[in-house]
Amino acid sequence: MLLPPSTNADYRGARSAAWFLTLAAVLTIVPGLIHSFLPDGGAGVIAGLDMGDKRDLVVSVFAWEGATQLALGFAMLAVALRYRPLTPLFLALLILERGLMTLQAWVLKPGPHHPPEHYASPVTVVLAAVFLALSLRTR
Repeated sequence: MLLPPSTNADYRGARSAAWFLTLAAVLTIVPGLIHSFLPDGGAGVIAGLDMGDKRDLVVSVFAWEGATQLALGFAMLAVALRYRPLTPLFLALLILERGLMTLQAWVLKPGPHHPPEHYASPVTVVLAAVFLALSLRTR
């Protein structure tokens, strides 16, 4: 059996935190699909990047990111739907990931262009922190 039995009965945090993790999973899987399967990986049609003569490189990097997004998104979905006691851990990982993305996009390595994710990441950090606190409180 690929997946062990569900551990949802052991989860004592807020149900809303698990549902938020479900939403975050879907919002990770969808860009993963876009980056993996759109001809330009979404670099041009969504992010509005001018790829110039490095189109193949940019599309390859976007596909690579898409693969990691798909893996993380499906793991988040499994936790949210079957292994809810891991919800606080995955919300903390989400805060870490999106916090680092925010730091890189706006402080450490800001570029002249900001794709939609640069604006969504700081909002996700705040929301995930709220739901992390809820997931740690016992019902």
